[in-house]
Amino acid sequence: MLLWRSGADGPEATRQSGRRDPGERGDVPGWVMITLMSAVLVAALLALAGPALEGLFNQAMQKVGQ
Repeated sequence: MLLWRSGADGPEATRQSGRRDPGERGDVPGWVMITLMSAVLVAALLALAGPALEGLFNQAMQKVGQ
C-alpha cells in the first residue's frame, strides 16, 4: 500500500499523507447526532425497564438481608 505520493490529489491522498485541507472541519454534526440518539435510546430503555430493574434490585436486597 502506497501511503504517500508526490503530487497526489484528492481525499484519498489527503487521508494517506496526513495533510488536511484548511477548509475541512470534519463531520461534527454526525457525531452530535450519534451522541444524541444514543442518549435518547438509553433514556427510553431506562424508562421502559426501570421499574422492572428496580423490582429485581429490591428483591435481591431483601434476600441478602434475610
